[in-house]
Amino acid sequence: MIAQRLSARAAQRLAAQARVQAQRRFATTETENAFVRERRHIKEHAGATTELWRKISLYGIPPALLLAGANAYILWNEHWEHWSHLPPLEERVEYPFQNIRTRNFPWGDGDKTLFWNEEVNYHNKDKTK
Repeated sequence: MIAQRLSARAAQRLAAQARVQAQRRFATTETENAFVRERRHIKEHAGATTELWRKISLYGIPPALLLAGANAYILWNEHWEHWSHLPPLEERVEYPFQNIRTRNFPWGDGDKTLFWNEEVNYHNKDKTK
């Protein structure tokens, strides 16, 4: 009984191996079908696109960054040149909607915001009341 089972299993294995060897290969190098042509075209296109973006990144972005940095530096200097012609902070009009405080901040003297800049910001409590 055991010998019959083993021989039956061996026959099944041999038949399966014969089927695997006899199966048709759809994507061989011998035939150039539409699928293979499309995949090759996609691969070539991906390579060309990658090369284009590499060139843009290496040769286009650094000059653009330098130009943007120079523009920002020029505008920064023009801004502070304009700021120097304004009256001192203490002489400027302080409107009631500026520096509204409903309660004190938990840091410092409680009047200055977290991003307070002494050169730009000014708050006189007596002027707003």
